[in-house]
Formats: sequence, structure tokens, C-alpha cells
Amino acid sequence: MRLYCLSNDLAKPCYVITFKGLRIMLDCGLTEQTVLNFLPLPFVQSVKLSNLPNWIPSREHDPQMDGELKECCNRVFVDSSPEFTPPMDKMMDFNEIDVILISNYLNMLALPYITENTGFKGKVYATEPTLQIGRFFLEELVEYIEVAPKASTANLWKDMLHLLPSPLCDAFRPKKWKTIFSLQDVHNSLAQVTIMGYDEKLDILGAFIATPVSSGYCLGSSNWVLSTAHEKICYVSGSSTLTTHPRPINQSALKHADVLIMTGLTQAPTVNPDTKLGELCMNVALTIRNNGSALIPCYPSGVVYDLFECLTQNLENAGLNNVPMFFISPVADSSLAYSNILAEWLSSAKQNKVYLPDDPFPHAFYLRNSKLKHYKHVFSDGFSKDFRQPCVVFCGHPSLRFGDAVHFIEMWGNNSNNSIIFTEPDFPYLQVLAPFQPLAMKAFYCPIDTSLNYQQANKLIKELKPSVLVIPEAYTKPHPSAPNLFIEQPDKKIITFKCGEIIRLPLKRKLDRVYITAEMAMKIVPRDVGNGFSVSTVTGLLQVKDKVHNIQPCCEKTSEQQTLGNGKVSPPTREDVLNNVKYEYGTLDVDMLMKRLVQDGITNIKMDRNGSALTLHLVNEDTTIKFDENETHIVCGGKQSLRMKLRDTLLKCLQSF
Repeated sequence: MRLYCLSNDLAKPCYVITFKGLRIMLDCGLTEQTVLNFLPLPFVQSVKLSNLPNWIPSREHDPQMDGELKECCNRVFVDSSPEFTPPMDKMMDFNEIDVILISNYLNMLALPYITENTGFKGKVYATEPTLQIGRFFLEELVEYIEVAPKASTANLWKDMLHLLPSPLCDAFRPKKWKTIFSLQDVHNSLAQVTIMGYDEKLDILGAFIATPVSSGYCLGSSNWVLSTAHEKICYVSGSSTLTTHPRPINQSALKHADVLIMTGLTQAPTVNPDTKLGELCMNVALTIRNNGSALIPCYPSGVVYDLFECLTQNLENAGLNNVPMFFISPVADSSLAYSNILAEWLSSAKQNKVYLPDDPFPHAFYLRNSKLKHYKHVFSDGFSKDFRQPCVVFCGHPSLRFGDAVHFIEMWGNNSNNSIIFTEPDFPYLQVLAPFQPLAMKAFYCPIDTSLNYQQANKLIKELKPSVLVIPEAYTKPHPSAPNLFIEQPDKKIITFKCGEIIRLPLKRKLDRVYITAEMAMKIVPRDVGNGFSVSTVTGLLQVKDKVHNIQPCCEKTSEQQTLGNGKVSPPTREDVLNNVKYEYGTLDVDMLMKRLVQDGITNIKMDRNGSALTLHLVNEDTTIKFDENETHIVCGGKQSLRMKLRDTLLKCLQSF
């Protein structure tokens, strides 16, 4: 078994495992950090961004590259449509992938790059919330970029990396970056996804039984268990042991794995999510009291549900319950509505509200009472009429390179009373704000990441007790922001990997399951061979199809088939020979063998014992019979007829079935 690492982003993994000719892709995360190298896409033309000066290299200047790069506050940006890093396609042709297993909606955004225009013929599996919320993410991403298109695409700068300043000069494989796919590609890709439920068994071409189990991270998020009759592989990605709105993690299903692949640990290991949530509420309240408005760049689902609930309660407690809250996203309506019909995927506390009946999330109540209002865009009908300040605005994109958030930065950026609060850990907030500098509005970084931190991961590994642990190499090294945080070396074996590596996993198939028909099972007559064991022969035809082994009965010939036209009987078939084979067992009775040899006219036999080894010397025949614990050898030179005679005599002294 081999593992291929196709992603350089630990938080957005993409792996392929190969086993017996089968290729299974685990997640297909999309690296979005590359968009930070590009200028934002405002809905209306920005005077500031339009007037940025061109950046020109000090040497080897190519006039054709003029206009591709712009300079802002000593930082260079690409003036073009943003580009993303899909999984590496040179290590593994996507048309060779048999199955894709998705763990959560954040790890499926590269799916259109894999399934469309690549010849992909495999199957994709995910839970229902993963599919539907993943659809919201993809549709929002495409619309944000298509609503503010760039007139041209810049590519020449990728040939001049050695002349560019940091961070462009350190860009990872920029020639493999891709512009966003189309909305049609999104729909075609998602149409290939098959929905599964927690603990549902899926037969993958006879090689594995795949089972998604709750990971506790977000709605519908799952860890995958790949099992056979003799092996067990667990893939743990984007998991959480905290108590939030998703169903809790199922740890019991992950225990005692032969191989445990773990990834997707927190991107903010030094902070506590609850603490940062409290800081967010405090900063919003302080901003409102200063007569300012707060902007919270967010995704259309996930943590934003908890933010609605917590922030509303805190504002009410602070006497600011009349402050309007706006949720702006092309999929805001669908996201809010869908979250309230997912009872089976929620924690027990949320499920109990459904059975009362009540809304599992309080934002349904806020919507009915106009405490929370949602719109597709800032230019949507009714927004200008309802909009008033001070207020709290939730909108995308967290990268601030496209979406409605760009508009609010342009509108509020010069007022120090306003604030922008970052909650998503996917993007370094200082790099996010770089093209908008100088910026007067206050910026707060409150990353809320509920995925496993290093202490929780170490504790989970000890409880799961895998035989082999497989993790990214970076997890075994001290974290840059906290030298004492890393995955500890467990008692069991640990294997690490890096982006672009192919590693061999210590899993070799030693046994396989074989199925027999009911007809054959009825013909089996076990024979007691002692010590509580019974054995029986099975004669049939072995058929292997889709890695499933079946033994079927041999085709018995009719009497017409057994008799030839000239009256002679046809020679025995292979099946006839197999049915007449006998299997000997037991301990050889040497005294019985000596008597039979004498009856066959063989005399002058000398016996020699040396420990457990016994040797019979047949002096007149110049032959030796050597007996070891599990084997017998007849040494008689070139006397083949004598050898066969002695063999038959020896077999008569053993039991058979």
C-alpha cells in the first residue's frame, strides 16, 4: 500500500492511497492562500486600486509584463483574476482515481478541478450536509469572482520569479495555479457525488468496506474507516472533541487501527476558541459604543452560525439589542434555511429542540423578528432601504480579494471608529489587509478553529491505540508560534510525509476472504483431526471479479459427455482428478512402516535416532529414509520405481481425508 500527498496545505489535504490496483482519493482540498498575491476585485471601480503604480524590475525588464504587477505600501500584487492551487496532477492522473471520499465541505472545493475535463470516471462519496453546504461554498466562490471580472489574465510574471520580491518569489508552483472554474463545472461535478449516512457501509470494488463516522468538526463532517476482514485503516481529518453544534466525534469506530492517517489539525494552536469568541463579542460591543460598525468576513456556513447566536446574546446583555445584523452572501438564504433541517447531523442538545418542536439554531428566530437580515449582495433590492449604522455585517470572502467584504472595506476603511474582525484562520490577517493599506479602521484577529489542537490530538492518539500512525512531517516539529506544541512520538510506529512524497504504508495483504455457494457448503463433511480441529477439502473453480473471491462448483460431466463416440471412455478431467485427491495428516507410525516394508520384501533395515530426527537405512537397496518433525525425505539415487513404491508404503501409514 502506498500513500501519495498531492497538497502542500495541511488544512486542505488531498491524498491518494493505492492498494491492489485500487486508487482511493482522500479529500480534495483547494489551497486558496494564493489569492492573497492578487489585487482585490471591487464591485465598482476603485480609485485607489486603479491608481496604484506599476512595479518594474530593476533588471531584465520585459515591457510586455507592464501592468501585470502593482505596488502598494512596499508590497507587490498581481493585477489579474485570482488563481488557486489545485491538487498536484503530475503524481497521479485524475482519470485513474477509482473513488473519492470527502470528509467535510471545506475539503471538497477542488472537486471540479478533478472531475471535469480530466477524464475522471470514478465515484465520489460524501454525507448530505457535506454535499449541500459544499455546494453553497462553491457557488458563492464562483459568483464572487464572476460578478467582478478582470479584462485580462496576467501570466508573464510567472517566468520572472527570480526578479520578484517576497512573497511572490517564493510562490509554490505558480504555473500550476488555475483561475476559477465555471458554475456549470460545479453543477456537473456535484452531480457525481453519492450521498452516504453515518455508519453506512460502502463496498469499494470488493477491496474495502468504507464507513463514514462523525468527526465532530462541522455539519456532516466525517472520518473514514476502510476495513477488510483482516485490516483496518482510519483517515482522521478535520475532527473536534469540543462540544459545538455538530454531532460529537465517534472515537470507538477509530480504535485499534492497523494504520491511522491523521491530518487537518488546528491552524491556531495557541488560542482557545471560547476565549476568542468572547474577545469577538467584546470588540463588537466596543465598536458599537464608539458609534462604529463591525465587519466580520466569513464563510456562508459553519462557525458563522455560532457567531449569530453568541453575538446576539452578548449584544442584548450589553443593552445593544437594537443594533441591526446583516448576513450578505449569494447563498445566504439557502444556507440559513438548510441549517434548520439537519436534525440528524446535530448535537443532542440541538436535536432536542427540533423534537419540542423548536428551531435548532436561534438565527431562525432572529430572522423572523428582523434582528438578522440577509441579502445576496450589497446591491440587492431592499438592502439600501434597510441598511443603517452602526451595525454588524457578516459577509465574504475571508480573503478580502473578492466579494461584498471588499466593498465594505472601501466604504468604512477611513473611519477609525469602525472595525474588522477576522475569525477564519485560513488567511494571515496582515497579508489580507495589505492591499488596503493605509487603513484607519481597527483590525482584530480572533481565530475560531474548533479542530483538534496538538494536546487533543496526542490524547486522541493514545486512546485510539493505532499500530502505525501516519502524519505530515510538520506535525512532528515544534510549531513556529509555540515551540512546545507538536505531535509526540507514540509507543507505536510513526511514519511522516511531505508534499509531493510517495510513501509505503506497512500494510500487506496476507489473508483474503473467500465465499462459497450454498450448494458447495452442503457437500462439506468436516473430519476431526484431533486437538479440537476439523478439516475438509473444498474442490471447485475460483472466480475473482472486482477483487471478490468466489468458489463455484466444478461442472460435472453427464454420461453422454463421458462416453466417446467410438465407445471408449474419455480420460478423467482436471475436476475428476481434484475430487479424488487425498490429503494425509497425523504422526507417522514408524513401527507400522517397518512391518509394511518387511511385508514388501525389504529387509536388513537399520534405524538411527539423533534427537527428534530419525533415519532408516535400507542396506540392500542402498536407500535412506530421513524423518524430520514436519517432513520426510527418500534418498535412493536414480531408482525412481523404488522411490514411488516407498512413497506409497509410507502414505499408507498416515491418516487421510
